[in-house]
Order: sequence, then C-alpha cells, then structure tokens
Amino acid sequence: MALTIETNVAVVPVQPIAPEAASATPIASATPTAKPESNILDPGFNLTLRPMRYPQFFEMYKDAIKNTWTVEEIDFSDDLTDLDRKLLPAEKHLISRLVAFFATGDSIVANNLVLNLYEHINSPEARMYLSRQLYEEALHVQFYLNLLDNYIPDADERAAAFAAIECIPSIRAKAEFCFKWMDSVGSGPLVTADDRKRFLLNLVCFATCIEGLFFFAAFAYVYFLRSKGLLNGLAAGTNWVFRDESMHMNFALEVIHTVRSEEPELFDADLSEQITAMLEEAVEAEYQFAEDLLGEGVPGMSTADTRSYLEFVADQRLMQLGLPRRYGSRNPFSFMELQDVQELSNFFERTVSAYQVGVAGEVTFDEDF
Repeated sequence: MALTIETNVAVVPVQPIAPEAASATPIASATPTAKPESNILDPGFNLTLRPMRYPQFFEMYKDAIKNTWTVEEIDFSDDLTDLDRKLLPAEKHLISRLVAFFATGDSIVANNLVLNLYEHINSPEARMYLSRQLYEEALHVQFYLNLLDNYIPDADERAAAFAAIECIPSIRAKAEFCFKWMDSVGSGPLVTADDRKRFLLNLVCFATCIEGLFFFAAFAYVYFLRSKGLLNGLAAGTNWVFRDESMHMNFALEVIHTVRSEEPELFDADLSEQITAMLEEAVEAEYQFAEDLLGEGVPGMSTADTRSYLEFVADQRLMQLGLPRRYGSRNPFSFMELQDVQELSNFFERTVSAYQVGVAGEVTFDEDF
C-alpha cells in the first residue's frame, strides 16, 4: 500500500523506492566533507592560524622581529664634519640627490603595502609579516627624516627635498614608475586570471624593481662613500635598512613562489615578457637618476660602471624569478661584493653596532640578494 502525505492543498501519493534505486542514490553521510583549501590569492579574509597553511611566512615574521633596531642608535655627528669639511662638491651633489630620493621612497612602498598587498594576500601568516614590514617602512621613514634633519638644518631646504618627486626630473621619473604599477592592480577581489596577473606584476615591481633595484642602487652610493671613510653614520643606518629591505624582497619572492605552485598557469610567456620589460624600464629610470646624481663627476664612480651594476642587479632579480638573464653584466663594484650587516666594525676602526636582538649570518651580493 502506497504512503500518502497530507497537505493543505491535496493528498499526494508517494511511491516506494525500489531497492536498486536506493542503492544507486545513497543517503548523504552525516560527516561533512572537507572544504577545499583556498589558494593564497583567492578572495577572502582567512583568519585560521591552526593548522598553519603557510608556516614559512610565520618564520619570516619571527626572523623580522629579531632584527629590531631604533633610529636613536645612529650617530650622525661625524657625518656633519664630513659634509662640512671632507666631501667634494660633486660628492655633496650626490648626497643632496640621494637624500631627496630617500625623503619619500619608503613612504611609497608603505602605501602600496596598505593599498594592495594586505588586501589580496589571503594568509594570516603572511599578513603578520606584512604588519611587521609596515612598521619597518615607518622606521625607515623616521631614519631618513632624522637624516634630513641632521644633514639639512634649513627648513626651506628640507621642504625642497620632500618636494623632489615634483621638482627634480630624475626623481620624478622614478616616482611615476612606482605610481604606475601601484595603480595597476585596480579595485575589487582578484577573481580572474588577468586580475591575478596584474597583482603579480605589482608585487614583482615593488619587490624587484623598487626595493630590489632602486634601493640597492642607493645602497651602492652610500657604501662607495663609506669605502672612502665618509658618512659612516649614514652607512650604519643603511646597513640596518639593507637587511630589512632584503627580507621584504625575499618575502615577496616567496609569495610569488607560492602562487606559482598553486596556479602555475598564471606564469605564461606573456607574464614573463611583461616582467622583463618592467625591469628594463626600471633600469632606465634608475640610470637617468645615476646620470643626474653623478653628473658633476664623482671620482671613483662612473656612470658606465653604475649602469653595469644596475644591469647586474636586474639579472639577479630575473633569475630569482626563474627567468633568464637579460644583460649578462658583471658587478663592477668590489665594495658591494660582501656586506656584513650584523656588525659594522670595519677597517675604519668604528665602534661596533649591532641589532638589539642579534642575528647571525651575512648577505652576499653574488648570490640571491
């Protein structure tokens, strides 16, 4: 006899289920199926730290904490004597341009971190590192602000340094390069492959072109002067900034490596060509700055050698991204072959400075840096 279900409308007969139909359509298990793991660029706001999906970013966060330093540790007193009595006019011009770039460089990076990276990298471990990086960018801004206050006591001249991205063509060209890629991501979640490629290009730009090329060129000018026994306070602070920036770049490269492992189809020939073209554009922008900065003839540092150094660094960045070299240039600056960023006691017999929390190891320029 067929079962019936009474409703407010009618009586509907319900037929028994045949035994073979019952076996073909089993009842759903009471145990819920596991939710598929999302990729690091999938839209959302993942808060789960246990189990930890990306422990490598948590380890990077902990390493960054060990690198804590403060601006107050840096002594500029000898630098002021160098600026007043030892630097040649061409070297003073170099410093004036370099300080003008420093005035806003890290603020641009910090803005991109807040506007683009934090929103789209959907990993709580990675966001912990980004929070630490934002603190470090602010620390760098404070360092360069302190540098300007010491190097340029005149308020009007300091204001001119902060206006350099509007007033000095070679610095404006670098700023425009940064802003172009900062604005390239667009708004909203990264839904399509094109959305994610635009984000990857932004991440590559700020890691390899800005932090990994523009800043590394600036470091070279500082270390060149240090090799002549000049501006050791600036060099001491730069060593700390150098370690931070290297870690920022390595974090971004690890994010890129993670995306490549999760979505290899994004890394096609078109993306590779765009990355290579981007680095070529960055080399040209930085070389324009070098021509300006070295334009008065700095003894011991030529524009030709500087271009070779920029091309060498660009090749290093391409290889770190798994791409072939573009230039095949060598590193002409022997003073950049090895920088020990743990302790700055050197042949100038300076006082040893170290991080508040010690970190062992060295950073070499002929390897992954």
